[in-house]
Amino acid sequence: MSTSKNTISIAPARLPAFEVLFKPVFSAVALGHWSVDLLNGARPALLTFLSAQLGLNNAALGAISAGYVWTSAASQPVFGWLADKWGPRWLAALGILWMFAFFALAMLLPGPLALAALIVASLGSAAFHPAGTMESTLAGRELADGRETSATAFFFFFGQFGYFVGPILAGPLLSRFGSQGLLILSALLVPVGINAAWQLRGRHQIHAEQRRAASALVRPAWQKNLVLTLALVGGLQAWAQQNMITFLPKYLADLGQSPARYGLAAGLFMGGSAIGNVLGGHLADRLGKRRVAVGAMTLAALPLAAIAWLGWTPWLYLLIPLAGVFTGSVHSIVVVMAQRALPLGMAAASGLTLGFIFSVGALGTAVCGPLADVWGWPPVFGLTAGLALVGALFAWGLKADAR
Repeated sequence: MSTSKNTISIAPARLPAFEVLFKPVFSAVALGHWSVDLLNGARPALLTFLSAQLGLNNAALGAISAGYVWTSAASQPVFGWLADKWGPRWLAALGILWMFAFFALAMLLPGPLALAALIVASLGSAAFHPAGTMESTLAGRELADGRETSATAFFFFFGQFGYFVGPILAGPLLSRFGSQGLLILSALLVPVGINAAWQLRGRHQIHAEQRRAASALVRPAWQKNLVLTLALVGGLQAWAQQNMITFLPKYLADLGQSPARYGLAAGLFMGGSAIGNVLGGHLADRLGKRRVAVGAMTLAALPLAAIAWLGWTPWLYLLIPLAGVFTGSVHSIVVVMAQRALPLGMAAASGLTLGFIFSVGALGTAVCGPLADVWGWPPVFGLTAGLALVGALFAWGLKADAR
């Protein structure tokens, strides 16, 4: 008995990966991720709804979506640097509350002013993501026997589950109440932001030494080839995924589907992506990150190609979430590998990686919007399938052992 007590006092027991979900700090940032991406997920349905009122074509829709994502992406490295310097508490909490305030304002302002407020709201998402990603990865290292990819995948699962719920709720609310119906969703962020501020109190001071030790692990010599490969894989995955998030509702709307139906379809894609993120993170810790990335990107091309040419069919209810599962499996792998490959603090590396990924995805939608006006939707979604295949080829260049 005394031996057991001595053992426990010397080496605290590690938790299974899923038990990280019940730790207050992790649950606070995970719930914050869900709420922020709940509104991010409602954005494509909202823009599709507003495009009918404002007479926006596909090129304008892609440009506005790109402006939203670029504003968030370009500022994430700065917010990541601030999180490394000042700690995550106020960046995470105020980011959530900022998102609420300006998203709600976008629901109340007319026409172009609503679009401007929506883009400003994206700064709240930018402030939250690097701090939340850092805390989730550290939770995996400290509490789950080093299973950082699994813990980070759980964190991204909550965000993508928000993306899943957002359009499903937004579609009926838009149909019934118009854009002001989304005030109901934005109000959910207020208690979540307050909870994040409370749970993260003192986090910077209490865990400063642990973060410095963890940062030492992720500051290797510059790994140019690995970083370039990660950029290519992450960029192609983001482009394919952002095409689906942005254009799938418009594609179905052009086929005569209602807001409730195209909102459901967008939600199914993000729901599949959320499940894929957890599966990809778990399998990457067990089987290796390269193997999972190659397999997932290859398989993603199959449902994406089918969506491109089938038009409206009930089979989309199966193909759309499958496309989400396979494209979503790669996201946490790229982020965790970049945290170790980039010679930066964890939050700054997270912000730079996420910012780059989102920027490439936004650039892709800005390019594909005009292409859809000229070519139509099937070639654009066929191109999306091709992006996944090219990403799978580049994924072979990832290191087999990233631990």
